[in-house]
Amino acid sequence: MNYLELKTWDNEHSSVWREIVSRFGQSDYDDETKRTKHMATLKAEWEAKAYARSRATEYPTIANQLDDLYHNGIDGWKTTIKAIKDKHPKE
Repeated sequence: MNYLELKTWDNEHSSVWREIVSRFGQSDYDDETKRTKHMATLKAEWEAKAYARSRATEYPTIANQLDDLYHNGIDGWKTTIKAIKDKHPKE
């Protein structure tokens, strides 16, 4: 799991540790001051992607989207998707 996919923020989640170590190295994770700074950075990135997590749960499955395309055409499909994007806009 990628830390951006976490439903709720958790400093102790293994994906947060993996992200810090992969970006900054184990020594930065071991240094509490640097780890705290990096966690704040990751949390800000996570918060900035809240719209994407909200949208992902509301989008129809691919099968349902294809069915929508078949029955309602591209404009009908766009209407469905646009409603979700409007409900959860990018900031």
